[in-house]
Amino acid sequence: MVKKIRNDAIFRKPVIEKTKKLKKDLKIFHEKKFNEYKNFYKFSLVSVILIFSFFSLPNIINYLDDNFIKKKTIINVSKKNFELTLNNKKSKIKKIDETSNLENVYDDIDVFSSNEQNVNTTRLSASTIEQLFEDTKYNLKKVKKTKLVNIGNSLDHLPKEMKNIENTKKRKNLFIQIVLPLIIEENTKIKLDRKKLFVILNKNNNSKSEVEWLKNKFKQYGVVKNDLPTLKVRMDEIPVSLAIAQAAKETGWGTSRFAQKGNALFGQWTWSGDGIKPAAAESNSKHKVASFKVLKASVKAYLRNLNTHSSYKKFRKERAIQRDNSGKLNSLELVKYLDKYAETGIEYTKILSKIIEQNSLTEFDDVKILPTSKKLKNLI
Repeated sequence: MVKKIRNDAIFRKPVIEKTKKLKKDLKIFHEKKFNEYKNFYKFSLVSVILIFSFFSLPNIINYLDDNFIKKKTIINVSKKNFELTLNNKKSKIKKIDETSNLENVYDDIDVFSSNEQNVNTTRLSASTIEQLFEDTKYNLKKVKKTKLVNIGNSLDHLPKEMKNIENTKKRKNLFIQIVLPLIIEENTKIKLDRKKLFVILNKNNNSKSEVEWLKNKFKQYGVVKNDLPTLKVRMDEIPVSLAIAQAAKETGWGTSRFAQKGNALFGQWTWSGDGIKPAAAESNSKHKVASFKVLKASVKAYLRNLNTHSSYKKFRKERAIQRDNSGKLNSLELVKYLDKYAETGIEYTKILSKIIEQNSLTEFDDVKILPTSKKLKNLI
């Protein structure tokens, strides 16, 4: 029997080719599956990111607003210039609070001739005022406790009988009761104006009414060339304790002729035809003491005077520094910068300090007006 010899090369060739094809198909299949899974994962990842972004977008926007955009808006050129000047850093900018135009700063205040005193409203007697305060439960002890005062208790004139009140403490208390709501009301107006100023400064675009409001404030504060840093320095409150002390010193706790006849609480001088001429002993003086229709006008003029006149630039700078450091005003420090208010200079400031300390006037510095609405309460 003849043994048939098998040709292995011929026999194996179809098997090898079939095996190679199978491997190739498997490879293509795996690659296809891998690409499908890869695409699926990519799609899933993108979907998760999109969904997360969609839900996170409001929070991201708020975060950016709070931490970047708003800060960028607040740190404007005027604030930068303000800080540079306070820190005495060299810069090419002009100095803050250096130039003024005081021609129209009192246009909105009722100043009048000495021939027309007290013709607009009724002057109440001391006993009537005391009864009025008692009926409305207005007393200084309560004010110190609640830190609130009702500006509805404001009066237009001091009573004629101030000199006749022999009890010094009683006379002082009545005087403070009369001037306190007047000072706080005018300070509150400045406070609200200051808040509005910062709102305007922090906006990219301002309305026509806001621009007009700014123009009016530039005029009131004697600011030239729309100088915003200077307006920010000048538009600020005067500590209540300091204002009361000056009113007490200038009027002898409400007994002076200027206070009684012209509602002049702060002895402001004028060289125009209006005002009350000093007594015969001072007849050589060319000035007069400015007279006002009501006490409130005197307070407003006093605040405007300290906030605009060049004699009180150092006072305003120190006040700005105090605002920048702690936000609160220290009357016993600020009073040192009022040496130019009176001819006695430094001695005058020492007397004011004693009045503040001896009568515990700083207890009135954080008193606010009693709000008549929720809106006003939120504003002040």
